Parts: sequence; structure tokens; C-alpha cells
Amino acid sequence: MIFPRKIQKELIKYVFSPEIIVLTGMRRVGKTTLYQSIFNSIESKNKAFFDLENPIVQKIFEEIDYNNIVLNLKEYGITSAEKAYIFLDEIQAMPSIVKVVKYLYDHVGFKFFLTGSSSFYLKNLFPESLAGRKFVFNLRPLDFEEFLTFKGIEKESFVDLIQRDRYKNFIRYQRLKGAYEEYLNYGGFPQVVLEEDITRKKMHLHDILKSYFEKDVQNLAKFREVQLFRDLLLLLIARVGSKLDIARLASELGTSRETIYSYLSFLQDTFFITLVPPFTGSMDKLVSKAKKGYFCDTGIVSEFAKVSDGALCENAVFNALSQFNNIHYYQRRSGREIDFILDSRIGIEVKLKGIPGDFERLKTISTTIGLPECYVVSKEFVDYEGIISVVDL
Repeated sequence: MIFPRKIQKELIKYVFSPEIIVLTGMRRVGKTTLYQSIFNSIESKNKAFFDLENPIVQKIFEEIDYNNIVLNLKEYGITSAEKAYIFLDEIQAMPSIVKVVKYLYDHVGFKFFLTGSSSFYLKNLFPESLAGRKFVFNLRPLDFEEFLTFKGIEKESFVDLIQRDRYKNFIRYQRLKGAYEEYLNYGGFPQVVLEEDITRKKMHLHDILKSYFEKDVQNLAKFREVQLFRDLLLLLIARVGSKLDIARLASELGTSRETIYSYLSFLQDTFFITLVPPFTGSMDKLVSKAKKGYFCDTGIVSEFAKVSDGALCENAVFNALSQFNNIHYYQRRSGREIDFILDSRIGIEVKLKGIPGDFERLKTISTTIGLPECYVVSKEFVDYEGIISVVDL
């Protein structure tokens, strides 16, 4: 059974537009499955789905004369006489395919759907000549609502944070808190979510990390010191949600600051981590300009490091808030802080059990720096205005 993803509704809007649709994201997040669902929904026989990790498939597109590729595609039922829909999965396996795509897009009018597992690679893969020809979307691991869908559990949907606060419900929280604990501990990779056996869940998480090292780190980055990269990754997992001291990380690992920066850049561009910068409002000076690091999936964090419940919950909340375009954190010299500031207008503080005082303090700081809206997100249910339950986020 193929389960729907939230991003699918957005992608469907562009199925019949002329632009090339590019779907990126980490390995194992479900890009291929999502595209297969969209492929099946297109009511046309003039379509084809190709896995470019298959060397036999690559032969179709290895012609010197690109017009011969059109002839090759006829063997798969594709004609240029009407609109054709070509799905190319894992394009990083065949870098030369981009020139083919551009030619067939410009001269034949084929509609292309592409997937790739690394923006690090895709940034170098797509030439400027494709500017204006493509729309790029990023697929992440399941959020909690998608997790519940995969589990067959129904849940009310809310439009915004105001509704999530207004319509909090203790009965709903009690019904969903067990599922949320599973989500926190094992994350949102679809293969892991659908696996019921705990041991096999852990095996899948280990296999995901192994695949990341084998296919992204070693093949794409070609770092000379993979063990050093691994050690940095483990340090970052253990410090999730903390401000990163680049000099200290370099000292602990016996390497240069430049190396740490290059590794962090790779981790970001392969969707493994996100670095959150400080909010640079003019009302107060910040302790530093250090960024905080969060991981794409709490299952990775939980399995490969011993972190506090608070840090794990904070990472999950960050992932739930990733729908916002700009996320920052704020901290005063006094130490008082706001975990997340969304689009320079909403303050979010994460607590295992929020209390009214937490919200009132957050409201005071938020008002001081000009934020019109703020909420405490609490792992435990608290029936107080301004405190949202994590299960409703």
C-alpha cells in the first residue's frame, strides 16, 4: 500500500506544467514511492519510469546524438507526438543525464520528473542553463501526522498554531502519546515506521546510516578521512540542540576549523542536519553567533547517542516546524532564551512539561524583541492558553 505524503498535493499542482520537477531529500525518505504514486495517477499511456542506478537503463540515454534517445524511448512506448511524462529516479547515478534532459525539454517538449538524494551533488549537477526550467522540492522523513497516517491512526488537522493552541484536548493527547513516544525514539523514515519489530527498526536505522556513508559520504564527497567525518557526526548527535563551538570541535578532533566547516556544509547539503542561526534583532546583543544543530530524524539521534529527553523532544519540534521558511533561536547575555523564532514573528519554547510561568516568561521576552505571537510546546499535556501539546504540532 502506498501512503500519501503532504508534499504530494503540492507536486500534483505541477504535473501538467511545463517545468521540470526535481524532488530531493535524504535516502530512504520515500522519494521513489512518492513519484510512483504520482506516475500511477497520470492518466496517459505516454509515460515511463526509469531507475538510473540500473546500468542497463543508463544505456538508453548514452547516445552521442540525443535524437537517437527519442528513438530508444519509443521502445518503451514513448512518442513525441503527444505530451510525454518521463520519470528519472536517482539522477546522481548518471551526471550526464542533465544535458539530455535539457535537450529533450527544449527540443522535444518532454515533461521530466527527477529525483536525487543529495543537494550537495545536485547544486553542481544542474547548470545555470536550467534556470527557469525547473521547480525543486525537498522531501523529509515523515512528520508526526504522516507517521500516524502510516500507522492507520486518525487525527484532527489544524491550520495554524493558533488552532493547535485553541483546540487542545486531553483525550486526544492520551490517545496519541504512546505513538508520539515511538515516533521520538525511532523517527520517521518510512521503512522504520512500517516495521513493527523493535530489533528490525534498529537494524533499518543502522542500514540507513551505513548507506549514507557508502553512497553519499564516500562516493559524493570523497573525503580523505572518513573516520574523522564519522567522529564529528557522532559528536554532533550527542550535542543536538546545542550551540556549536567550531574551535572546540576542531580541537577535540585534532583537525582544522576549515575541515569542520566543510564537513558541516556537506551534512547540511545532504539533508542530514540543519544549522539554526541566532536571531539578530537589534533589541539586545547575543552571546555569540554560533549556530545550533538539529538532525533530520530523531530515530538517528536516539539510536546513535545518549541524549536527554528534552534534547530529543526539541529536535522533534524543530522538524515539525520546518514548514516555516526562516527559523532562528534567540539568547540574551543573561542566559534567557527562546528555542525557536519562526519567520521573525513567532516565539517557540520547548518544555517536557510546560507551566504557566514558562509561557508568561516567553511572552515577556517575545514582546521585548517585537514578536507578536508565542507558544510553549510541551511534551506533557497542560491545559493553559499559550501551551501547545507536541502531539498537536
